[in-house]
Amino acid sequence: MKQYFIKHIGLVCCLFFSCFSALANIDTVAIPLYRQYFHDKIIAEQKLCDKADGKTDNFMRIGNNDEINLRVTDALFRKTNDLREWIELNNKIEKNNDKIRLLSYIENTLRLFRQSWKARAFVPAEFSLLIEQMTAIIKAQETETSIVPFVSGMNYNLAKITTTVFSDNIGAKEAQKLVYFKYCTIHPDVILSTIRPYVNEPFADSLIAIACLYNPAQIYTYAQSTNTPEGKLIHKSNNELVVTVAKLSQTPNALMYFPFLDDILSGIKTVESIRQYVGNGENDFDSVGYFKLLVKTETAYFIRMTSQAKDTPLAMFGPNGLREVLKDRAIRHFITPINNLHNENNLNVRMRAIDSLTPAEIYYMIVMGENDIYTSSFKHSFNRMMTKMGTKPRSDSLLLTVKFDYFKKFIKMAANYNRLDTFLKNMPPLSSESLMKAFVANLDKSGSLEDATDVADSYSSINDKKLQQTILEYVEENEAQNMDDNNENGVVIYNLLKNIFLSADSSNHVNLTEIANIPSIYEIEKSNLQDDSGRIIQQVFFYGDEDGKIYFGPFLNSFSPKEWKITKKSEWVEIKSLKGNVWIYANLPLDYDANLDDSAQVHLNNYLEEHDIYPNIVIHRGHSYWLPGTISRMPINAKIVLLGSCGGYKNLNKILEISPDAHIISTKEIGAGDINRPIMTFLNQSLINADKIVWKDMWRNLTQTFSQDKNKAVKESWESYIPPYKNLGAIFIKAYNKKMEAM
Repeated sequence: MKQYFIKHIGLVCCLFFSCFSALANIDTVAIPLYRQYFHDKIIAEQKLCDKADGKTDNFMRIGNNDEINLRVTDALFRKTNDLREWIELNNKIEKNNDKIRLLSYIENTLRLFRQSWKARAFVPAEFSLLIEQMTAIIKAQETETSIVPFVSGMNYNLAKITTTVFSDNIGAKEAQKLVYFKYCTIHPDVILSTIRPYVNEPFADSLIAIACLYNPAQIYTYAQSTNTPEGKLIHKSNNELVVTVAKLSQTPNALMYFPFLDDILSGIKTVESIRQYVGNGENDFDSVGYFKLLVKTETAYFIRMTSQAKDTPLAMFGPNGLREVLKDRAIRHFITPINNLHNENNLNVRMRAIDSLTPAEIYYMIVMGENDIYTSSFKHSFNRMMTKMGTKPRSDSLLLTVKFDYFKKFIKMAANYNRLDTFLKNMPPLSSESLMKAFVANLDKSGSLEDATDVADSYSSINDKKLQQTILEYVEENEAQNMDDNNENGVVIYNLLKNIFLSADSSNHVNLTEIANIPSIYEIEKSNLQDDSGRIIQQVFFYGDEDGKIYFGPFLNSFSPKEWKITKKSEWVEIKSLKGNVWIYANLPLDYDANLDDSAQVHLNNYLEEHDIYPNIVIHRGHSYWLPGTISRMPINAKIVLLGSCGGYKNLNKILEISPDAHIISTKEIGAGDINRPIMTFLNQSLINADKIVWKDMWRNLTQTFSQDKNKAVKESWESYIPPYKNLGAIFIKAYNKKMEAM
């Protein structure tokens, strides 16, 4: 360990000094005045790249790994300047225009990298490799070497920038085909909309097969036009799945058959057997029968996936895949009707939608609606599920019926809504013990951090100290087992969970900041939110649906003219504090049907970038289905993120990929405007008047405020909100990523 530490520090120091000592090397080269302009353009791009992380300091901070940061900085300055120097001093490049052309390659590479990084289309850690590849190609230009051999070994992001920069290369056309193929393999959703110029290429058939695996419905749509180049390509395919989908394109309501493609291909089901539920249209569509068939198929497919053969059904995932359709139908036909009747006191009326469902079908409805189901809807659905199991319900029998599909998700939800204890008590003690062991086991083998995050989230919601202690003991057992097995990843996961759980109890005196090497989860200094000019910049994302329009007015009215100045623009508002230097930008909730809210967000982001304004606080005001749009436009390295809708593992993970140190406030259910607004008001007042935000103090004050609210729904909604220091799932993801970077 000591040798590794010395080697690591040595490398960092070497990079540090080589990077900054070389900054002046190019200044010793005599650059003719008629080429200085092109060098200045490169220098300008270097400065813009440097500034892209929020600060102009001759240091590129793309993440928390200083070694990677230094490598990227070294590539931006030293390696780029060395290449400029090589171009100027190389006597083999005789013509002025040739030197200018090579310099323009450097400028264009830097510009495209910066733009791609800003658009989340490039992993900045790969910048060093990009500069190395660019350097190799530029030096090969003396012999007019084709870029094809270089591009063939690159990933898509590198290949795209390279072929764009070297568009005048003799191999550019062939390289563009390679780039297209690379792009399609990672974005199969665009294959059919872009393949026409390539239908005669050797790779066209394989791309059609990939497109069909990803989205059979898209193949179905294009197959209906038999005389188009795409249609002809589909109909001449010999791929079994493509052939089946092409035949289905002649069947009414064909999309509804797609979740059962595997069974249709194998002969287990026929189109005729499914048609009795699908009918000939929405009028004779049997929504309950169709949902029951989806559940039955999900269980059968899951058995295949968890068998020794690990056979993943073709129709399991992707657009119009079984799980997508199962989720859609669960929300559309059951959860939404129940949610819409949340003010109905007669439970027989409110819960009528699920009267004909079995316990297993209600179970699937619940887990599929994780991000949409209201707290009260979950609790009443849970109660109905248990009642339908008879006078002596057995929770373990239910899990056996569904083959333990989604059981970790269900346990997490039951814990979040204080129903886990009830669920466990309705099974023998040995069964409940085995279940919780299984809940905590194999977290390193799931292929993602979702299961481990669910375990972390569940722990924070459990009030039963004995159950918490049991989970902690199982985590420690798994940590010990992984240590014995020399499973490094498993040790990291379970060690972090152990320390996160111990830190949740202040009497344990566990300093998570030191152990996990993450910033404090309990507070954030005001100075950490300020930019170079001392401003605290906040961006609020609104959406132009009915809710967005309803809550935008009260949002603006929450800013007292005695403390804030509001400037209205055509697509957004600027709100600036009269003291404290807090700037807030919020796009207007313009008509989403006309895509005007989306345009407003794009134009606001462009304005902020053009004026060197980098928000450190992001607030999402909208339903969960709008959240991906907010995440895609989030500024890099936001420090506070308030989700006005459910977080969920996938969303939390995406946020922390963009902003690794973000303090995240989220909710277990759909966000409420009457909750979000007071949170924002309290936050803004703290930014103006305090030196730091202490989350426990803020939560204590808000809890007292909401406890006095006469609206029962508001009180219930507040209980579902999670402060940063209790958002154990987000803390786990953050800590795990830090550990992985350091290893």
